[in-house]
Amino acid sequence: MAVSMRDLDPAFQGAGQKAGLEIWRIENFNPVPVPKSSYGKFFTGDSYIVLKTTSLKSGALRHDIHYWLGRDTTQDESGTAAIKTIELDAALGGRAVQYREVQGQETEKFLSCFKPCIIPQEGGFSSGFKHAEAEEHKTRLFVCKGKRVVHVKEVPFSRSSLNHDDIFVLDTKSKIFQFNGSNSSIQERAKALEVVQYVKDTYHNGKCEIAAIEDGKLMADSETGEFWGFFGGFAPLPRKTSSDEDKPLDSHSTKLFGIEKGQLEPVDAGSLTRDLLETHKCYILDGGFEVFVWMGRNTSLDDRKKATAAAEKLVHGPDRPRSQITCVIEGFETATFRSKFDSWPQVTNVVVSEDGRGKVAALLKRQGVNVKGLLKADPVKEEPQPYIDCTGNLQVWRVSGNEKILIPASDQSKFYSGDCYIFQYSYPGDDRDEYLIGTWFGKQSVEEERASALSLVNKMVESLKFLPVQARIYEGSEPIQFHSIFQGFVVFKGGLSKGYKNYVAEKEIQDETYQEDGIALFRVQGSGPENMQAIQVDPVASSLNSSYCYILNSSSTVFTWTGSLTSSDNQELVERLLDLIKQPNVQSRPQKEGTESEQFWNLLGGKSEYPSQKIARDAESDPHLFSCTFSRGNLKVVEVHNFDQDDLMTEDMYILDNHSEIFVWVGQQVDSRSRLQALTIGEKFLEHDFLLENLSSKAPVYIITEGSEPPFFTRFFTWDSAKSSMHGNSFQRKLTIVKSGGTPTVDKPKRRPVAYGGRSAVPDKSQRSRSMSFSPERVRVRGRSPAFNALAANFENPNARNLSTPPPMNRKIFPKLISSDSAKLSVAKSSTLAALSASFERPPPAREAIIPRSIKEPTKPKPETSNNDKEIKDKEKENNSVPVRIETLTIQEDVKEGEAEDDEGLTIYPYERLKTTSADPISDIDVTKRETYLSSEEFREKFGMTKDAFYKLPKWKQNKHKMALQLF
Repeated sequence: MAVSMRDLDPAFQGAGQKAGLEIWRIENFNPVPVPKSSYGKFFTGDSYIVLKTTSLKSGALRHDIHYWLGRDTTQDESGTAAIKTIELDAALGGRAVQYREVQGQETEKFLSCFKPCIIPQEGGFSSGFKHAEAEEHKTRLFVCKGKRVVHVKEVPFSRSSLNHDDIFVLDTKSKIFQFNGSNSSIQERAKALEVVQYVKDTYHNGKCEIAAIEDGKLMADSETGEFWGFFGGFAPLPRKTSSDEDKPLDSHSTKLFGIEKGQLEPVDAGSLTRDLLETHKCYILDGGFEVFVWMGRNTSLDDRKKATAAAEKLVHGPDRPRSQITCVIEGFETATFRSKFDSWPQVTNVVVSEDGRGKVAALLKRQGVNVKGLLKADPVKEEPQPYIDCTGNLQVWRVSGNEKILIPASDQSKFYSGDCYIFQYSYPGDDRDEYLIGTWFGKQSVEEERASALSLVNKMVESLKFLPVQARIYEGSEPIQFHSIFQGFVVFKGGLSKGYKNYVAEKEIQDETYQEDGIALFRVQGSGPENMQAIQVDPVASSLNSSYCYILNSSSTVFTWTGSLTSSDNQELVERLLDLIKQPNVQSRPQKEGTESEQFWNLLGGKSEYPSQKIARDAESDPHLFSCTFSRGNLKVVEVHNFDQDDLMTEDMYILDNHSEIFVWVGQQVDSRSRLQALTIGEKFLEHDFLLENLSSKAPVYIITEGSEPPFFTRFFTWDSAKSSMHGNSFQRKLTIVKSGGTPTVDKPKRRPVAYGGRSAVPDKSQRSRSMSFSPERVRVRGRSPAFNALAANFENPNARNLSTPPPMNRKIFPKLISSDSAKLSVAKSSTLAALSASFERPPPAREAIIPRSIKEPTKPKPETSNNDKEIKDKEKENNSVPVRIETLTIQEDVKEGEAEDDEGLTIYPYERLKTTSADPISDIDVTKRETYLSSEEFREKFGMTKDAFYKLPKWKQNKHKMALQLF
């Protein structure tokens, strides 16, 4: 489309360069900018153009243009608004979606830009009406309709305007009444309260009383009597009279018209296909209520104006007062438009020349306009964030038949592609432990065991009163939260479950299950330690890829292969994952692409060609929220535009889609039958792909119950956890907020639930925290002191692999906290564990400080013998065992509130040596708790608070302080 300066109205210069709203009013057939202070104010006698600019994750700007036509606007003004909208689109590069909005019939997308509502005022500019002036308050009556957005219309102040189906707002001088028709829904009542708040703030400066009147209460209370007093007393309400707005839309077959010289020409075709649309023409798709204008990219500005005028003429008939017009540009069609066709090519990321936008930018630059935001910005490169506390406890089960088998902690990171797994992860929340319970389905797993896994998980979630977040994850589509919890995992070929073994036997196919003494090739992938994994692939040269690193393992030799297109970060991942795969004491032999040894190629069966392109994975895109209803196997969804937390109603279910994963949010007051169908709803959503964005059916699905929203869900909102913890239904909650001036009244903190299977606060030895690490020289458990870990190290298998930290380095991570004398003591495992089990099983108080203390041997024996000592001595006499002196170990885990800070017994280092960027770092420290080695005085100086106060902060605030001081 050719662009010249005469096509660009001066009022549009510099428009759409940053995210937000811009509004123009048509005055004397010209667009005039509306002051920001007047945004949301519309006059019935005027026409407006509204530009909504959205900044996308890709770095591009998306533009939606709405032209709003007041009830009393002239036909010339409405025509001018339509034409100027085309010109504005041209100024933006010719790719915006354009919507025609008629007063009273506005789209939800338009109304969502002006939440909670718009209330058009009488008057206009060119119509000759006078705008309303400030005067004595006038009692007005409004009718409110809508569950997601509210259409507000002023009606005559009369009892005859009321009915049982709608909700009405009566605005008097001293009080605002909301009258809830008996047939109205709770969600409609809750949304109408937002209108009440808007009226209070706009017309009463936030100072007036509010009352809710229930239809049918008669004169039950004083406020009800006061309300009916404005209508001359109570009397039965009349039946609702039908209007054009209430009539159902007539069914209308979809017809396609070409536009020749401004006239409509029917397009004869057996079915609607994309091939019918030619790039140098404009078309109108008439669906009755929905009318679309499609503009080819090679059409002129004049052709587009004629097409819009033809559409305006089409819907101006008396039988089509409610028709909506949407204009789309070739390559930027909406999902709704594409869904009208019987076949439409799968849309990927549309690549369109920036020439049009560049030319516009060049023209504007000559006029001295800043065009920085007009051209596409570089994509925002963001490191993936898990948004989950990774210091919790993990349990993993393999599903075998209808049973689940507990997996030892040392094997929790080893999955088989032919199996299904269940994982339960608990981590500290604000006032209780939070839970994530999920399933992982291998690509080769059988359907029967998948169904069994889901059934078992449902029971686990139900036993915890639906508080846990539930996840369904497929191999190859693991989200960042999964990777962060497991901190690196390996997927082997084959399986160990009954289902897989039976499948192999029935099909008489080769069992590919990984064998330690065989040849195995693993592709290492991930962008960093937070999402690293090793996937077993066929041990042939064609499985290699220049964009990845690989581990080639045989019974006697281990090779690491580095692709030419990999980075040092990729190579670091190999080192981290190597010990999960190779046999102990086997040295790896590095191989770089192009310099491989003959033995390397022999193990792969010889050289062959292999690719270099990285395997593409679905990236996160801009989120979309949908309200959903599910009945008789049919899923119906409606998008909620410009959503926020207040759009989530406790009676409903919603789906949040960000392309790479979807979340099914279940309100507290959703019935139990619908609650159990949440996963089915999520899978149906993926199957239908309502946005036609090529959603994968294997994308992760999360089921989230209101009140238990995890951070990786709430990050899409401006979240107030107090709102999701309130009493009552949506209307009662909103009424409480409105009456209290915006302060939610919340439930008491929920009690910490007991884990499925009665898991204790500290898991048993076979199921320790995933954060626990094992190595010959150290044991690491996040959330416990080094003193505890040093003692626990005496009882762990010294050959077990460290699963959550990099391979051992030359330096030691933790100090040796046991003195030389005490280390020489002969400790009997059985008696020691019996004596200390009670103290070690006690978890530290939630959110309290956990500060490592040095372990010292007392210089003097205690004058009294404790009960534990007596028990141990008695057992020693019975078992004829070596005496054990428990008092040689002192483990102090907590600092009590109000206790004077004392550095006695602490290992203290200066701040400059504890920093992560220190030139002379301390090596023998717990690197996860650097701040604990500061003296009390230096701690207060750096953090501005005591240690006790610091450890009472939420974990994320602690980390924020530590990062700022380079201690994280």
